[in-house]
Amino acid sequence: MSDQPNGSGVAVRSMTGFAQVRKQTALGELSVSLRTVNHRGLDLHFHLGNEFLQFESAMRGMLKERVGRGHVEIRTSITRVAGTAGLGYNSEVLKGYVVAFRSAAAELGLDGKPDLNVLLTLPGVTGNGTSFDGKVLDTTFQPVLMEAFAECVDGLNAVREREGNELRKALLAELTQIEQARAEIAGLRDQAAPYMLARLREKLTELLSGANITEARLAEEAAILADRSDVEEELTRLAIHTQELRRIVEAGGAMGKPLDFLLQEMNRETNTTLSKSSGAGEPALKITNLGLGIKANIERIREQALNLE
Repeated sequence: MSDQPNGSGVAVRSMTGFAQVRKQTALGELSVSLRTVNHRGLDLHFHLGNEFLQFESAMRGMLKERVGRGHVEIRTSITRVAGTAGLGYNSEVLKGYVVAFRSAAAELGLDGKPDLNVLLTLPGVTGNGTSFDGKVLDTTFQPVLMEAFAECVDGLNAVREREGNELRKALLAELTQIEQARAEIAGLRDQAAPYMLARLREKLTELLSGANITEARLAEEAAILADRSDVEEELTRLAIHTQELRRIVEAGGAMGKPLDFLLQEMNRETNTTLSKSSGAGEPALKITNLGLGIKANIERIREQALNLE
């Protein structure tokens, strides 16, 4: 089991990883490798020799059970070994090459003898999907292959979890910065209040100049202007969304869609805060810098989250 950060829940996996397993078998050295990169779904690509095609369905089933998302490249091979009686060869194929050589030499009127060293390197003379004792890969080899394949999948997920945990730490660090910036903006509200009040008085003066406005209408306009200048509601919603995002990241597991929705909402609250704070003098400049920092945090979270399973 992979190590998890303190207070974390289900493992978080990156979609990027590589693992390889080499295992000695009765037929030779078996090699299984898996490589994954980002993808919106589970995208499996098998690069298998003909003798391994019969096992593709079993390997596909295991990957669907143990890997959630990612573009996955699967490669298998076996390096044959000689049997106890020495290196074998396919005599029928070898004889065929000799007959073809002599026939061509006779037809072309050429002298020469076939070179055995060359003949033994020709396709089909040795190996050709069989072990040197003549046995092909069949269903009896599947348990051996699947044991190695399961080990490779476990290794891949361990790599993906280690990188996923690093991504989780990075996301939590970004959220901490957002929370700190939001708190600073909340502290600047009092400094911005005199500027907002001056703006409110200007608007009210415009409404009163040469106009016959009832007290009720004046109170209504004052309330609307005050609401448009106050960012308390936006900051409250931003805090709620940030807390929920932190909960999801700490809980782990699949988090793509809810995370994306919360980031959109956080970005919207930040934009509204920036808009409402404009014209508040020096505090507005500080709020703008903090707000732009929050937007940068949100974008970095979005980019990092693209690599999470």
